[in-house]
Amino acid sequence: MSDITNNEETVEVTAEAVAETPAPEVETVAPVAADETPAPEVDDAPTPVTATPAVVAAERKGPVIKAPIAREVKVAVANEDDSRSNPRKIREGIVVSNKMDMTLVVAVNERVSHPRYGKTVQRTKKLYVHDEKNDAKIGDRVRVQETRPLSKLKRWRLTEVVERAR
Repeated sequence: MSDITNNEETVEVTAEAVAETPAPEVETVAPVAADETPAPEVDDAPTPVTATPAVVAAERKGPVIKAPIAREVKVAVANEDDSRSNPRKIREGIVVSNKMDMTLVVAVNERVSHPRYGKTVQRTKKLYVHDEKNDAKIGDRVRVQETRPLSKLKRWRLTEVVERAR
């Protein structure tokens, strides 16, 4: 008995099965003239598969190498109404520093539940924000939006000043 392993199926061929299977019949085809094209023959019945050990061994001589599957690449494109499939994050915070040119430091408070104890904890995160017009002053409440990296630390831009400092 010989086992031939394929990635998809296992074929077992025994000597008795080979002896019982009849030899395949050979059909002769009449020659066709050059100007005629033969109509394709349609055979609805499945053809019987006869496998002798020599034929099966000749079919596969190593691992099956499958071609890589072509995958679609999704490109983030803004829709007509400027909505994105993955909208950018928007945060609101208070300006802590405006001493750099066209850059603000904004403190954003975030309330999160403690992972173990469940108590609500306030966390403050400082964001470096791009301010094109040097518009905001210290103490202003501002709304910022996520953007592409603008410098080593700047990943946010100023969208609006919500409330001016008094």
